[in-house]
Amino acid sequence: MELDELSQSSIRRIADFSPYLDQLAGLAQDMPLRQRSNLVQLESALHQHWSLGQNNILSWAPLDEGVLILVIPHYAISEYTAARPEDLPPRVSPRFITELISGDRQLNFTQMQKVARLLDVQPVYISLRERLSGHPVETQIIEKMIRRYGINYVGSRAVCLFDIVGFSLLTPFEQMTQLNSLSYSLNSAHAKMMEQEVGVNFARSSSGDGFYVWNRDEGLEANVNLYHFLHIVLADNAIARSKSASKAVPRLRACFHVGSCYEFHQAEGLNPTMHDFIVGDVTIELARMIEAALPGQILVGDFLADLASGRELDPAETQAHLDAVTFLQRAQGNLSKLSGLELSGERVSAIKCYLTGENMGGGQFNIRRLHIKDKHGLSRVAYNAKVNIYRETAQPILLGIEDRKLPEARQLA
Repeated sequence: MELDELSQSSIRRIADFSPYLDQLAGLAQDMPLRQRSNLVQLESALHQHWSLGQNNILSWAPLDEGVLILVIPHYAISEYTAARPEDLPPRVSPRFITELISGDRQLNFTQMQKVARLLDVQPVYISLRERLSGHPVETQIIEKMIRRYGINYVGSRAVCLFDIVGFSLLTPFEQMTQLNSLSYSLNSAHAKMMEQEVGVNFARSSSGDGFYVWNRDEGLEANVNLYHFLHIVLADNAIARSKSASKAVPRLRACFHVGSCYEFHQAEGLNPTMHDFIVGDVTIELARMIEAALPGQILVGDFLADLASGRELDPAETQAHLDAVTFLQRAQGNLSKLSGLELSGERVSAIKCYLTGENMGGGQFNIRRLHIKDKHGLSRVAYNAKVNIYRETAQPILLGIEDRKLPEARQLA
């Protein structure tokens, strides 16, 4: 279908389809209009089968002049792994479902048949105007479509939680202005890191008193970059607080953790949002940690970050995971990427991030493990983090709380 054959309604649908292209800016600019129209047709069909959130779309496979998709009711994912009557085993294992909703969703025809048989569903065929080209950008856009209409599992994702201290005691107007200020600090930090060509494809969702923030990109580097993103957000907030005489700028406390999560898109009106939301072990741990965090404190969870996520494991690397202490050492080692960063018009000369501990003498410090018990009586280990940002002529920005100022009752040697 050429440009002069497109109706006004078709052109509007292509315009509504632009968020997918925006997420792949640069790569999709040369996509022919006919190919875009083909994908708009696919988007419309997926929306119909999604049925206002009644169903999830799990997988897809190109076939002839169209695609096959697997469509199941939203409640069926949990039922597949539940025990059946008369002590029959679950139809499939939880691991199988986890693998199905992790990573790329494209299957070949044989895999599609096998999965459909195991789940006892019939694949749905969507006929398109023309055969898919198989171009990598086209495939990436279809992957984003399928994920938008389904649930996604990520086994190792870094997430930050920024929490506004005393939020519930503020007036509604003050709550609005402080959330807006924190939102600006997130955007400002993102812009500064982009200027340094440090990639953070950041997403956020509200926690009520602040925001959960994560990097849509996966892998060790993406997780480390998010930790540096946390530094810049807190630094921007600290500078703003030093200049403000009102309650417009919040006082923050923050936590950082790496763990598993599910990602999904909530329905907004008659469509799923373009913005994703997360829930899982990582957000649960952050919510428990933040309850114990002091004003101005930075807590880091006791985690194992997947070293190979998003890339092949180097043969020289003898372990598949990094613990929190080693992760922070890796983060300190690549801070040179932020050299030349400017904060409030002052060039940053050095950044030091570290976990605090007891002074052992001779300039040596251990790393103290903090024992935190939540309101449910559950215990977890966390670390107290400090970040010192040194600028060429201005006073350094010191973030976090010194170890010696922590209450003894919350310390575990």
